[in-house]
Amino acid sequence: MNKGLSTVYIYTLAALILIIFLGPLAFLAHAGTVENMERERAILIETLRSPDVAFEERANSLEISRHRLIDLERVVLRDESLKGRNTPTVRRAFSNYDLTFLVHASSEKQTSIIDTWLTQLGITTQTLMSTRIGRQ
Repeated sequence: MNKGLSTVYIYTLAALILIIFLGPLAFLAHAGTVENMERERAILIETLRSPDVAFEERANSLEISRHRLIDLERVVLRDESLKGRNTPTVRRAFSNYDLTFLVHASSEKQTSIIDTWLTQLGITTQTLMSTRIGRQ
């Protein structure tokens, strides 16, 4: 076998190995704009709900998440590719504006993010005050 032909085989074999092992990763790494926004919103809500986070850490984390969400919400609102997609994720995202676009909705209503989120879930001060602690 000549030297040039064996080099071609080695490169071909290396390319096949890369395609076999790294090919599926290309499909796993892709997330749409709505999915990215929902992931960041989940991080924000988890930070809001977590009782273990100190005040300063919570404030810093909320500020970072708020800035990210502002950008991500704008990206989703301007994403032309979503117009043709009628997937359950996209339908659900646009069916409830105040929960999906939480930062923009709280800004429009001039309330805090947590107040907007709790109001959309139907949790108010009155409902909290009327609850009882007990076993079910």
